[in-house]
Amino acid sequence: MTRKLVAILRGIKPEDVEEIGAALIDAGITLIEVPLNSPEPFDSIGRLAARFGDKAMIGAGTVLTTGDVDRILDVGGKLVVSPNCDPAVISHTLERGMISMPGVFTATECFQAIAAGARTLKLFPGSMAGPEGLKALKAVMPSDVELYAVGGAAPDNLTEWVAAGAAGFGIGSYLFKPGMTAPDVASRAARMVAAYDEAMR
Repeated sequence: MTRKLVAILRGIKPEDVEEIGAALIDAGITLIEVPLNSPEPFDSIGRLAARFGDKAMIGAGTVLTTGDVDRILDVGGKLVVSPNCDPAVISHTLERGMISMPGVFTATECFQAIAAGARTLKLFPGSMAGPEGLKALKAVMPSDVELYAVGGAAPDNLTEWVAAGAAGFGIGSYLFKPGMTAPDVASRAARMVAAYDEAMR
């Protein structure tokens, strides 16, 4: 089972990425993004893709340009996550055979992303919209479009988000902050997976 949990490794360094990636995958989190404002992100993405590409979906976050999309694919990444809704980035990602997860906050942005071909959207920042905001957006969106809550989701509130219609989650600082060890990440990932499995029952 692929859990709809995207681990966001903002600030990770290439020399740490494989150990942290292994901890996440062992815990059951197999969607991993390295934001492009991390140190040497393409090196980190390449290392993750080379080692774990057969068992996890590896990609990048904070993707803002079509050039970034090409570089991600060149190093083996397949997942493209953006903080914003840029139809050019979405369509280029899909043309390259990759998964596009653009950031949206309003109904207008949701429908712009859908028109560009996206079927998995990232509600960001989720903490500002809250479950009620997500619920309102879900009410007007096509039923085959998934909305992930990113920013504001944690083990103690996943059930509330799922009840509002969240299909999945992007989890950043709860799972990883620079300075955390692999055992730190492993224990947090285990708690997140348990909460997710409970919320999805």
